[in-house]
Amino acid sequence: MPNLTIRPANLADAAVIAEYNRRLAWESEHVRLDEAVLLAGVTAGLEDPHKGFYTVAERGGEVVGQTLVTFEWSDWRNGWFWWIQSVYVREDARRGGVFRALYQHVQERATADPTVIGLRLYVEADNARAKQTYRSLGMTDTSYGLLEIYPLPGRAKHLGGLD
Repeated sequence: MPNLTIRPANLADAAVIAEYNRRLAWESEHVRLDEAVLLAGVTAGLEDPHKGFYTVAERGGEVVGQTLVTFEWSDWRNGWFWWIQSVYVREDARRGGVFRALYQHVQERATADPTVIGLRLYVEADNARAKQTYRSLGMTDTSYGLLEIYPLPGRAKHLGGLD
């Protein structure tokens, strides 16, 4: 994609990241997120590097794609897995190499850190297009499934509006 810049996100990007996360939830899961909770969550992530980091793709001064990386410690392997999350490419920029550029940037950054041992992501089970994109980048299916308890007993749902 011509004139594509990949850069770390900053607080000035919070509103667009929250908006793209809102769109992502709707497009991938038909879930409406509480916008105030979402913006607070994005802002908290941008302010605290221990939570992870956002990377954005920018073209013509506008953010056209994003991803979030969070961290999982593996005691079995004595290293960090980086989880790729909140992947979104604006509709008019799709199929133009935006996610590939974001992914390659994250992979290069992970490879440069000797404590990072792998990259992981989760994807909606029925999202065949996304799965094919991830596989084309060298990612493979695992034998792991995903289970959860959310919210914890006695706690309110903090994703607002998530059914």
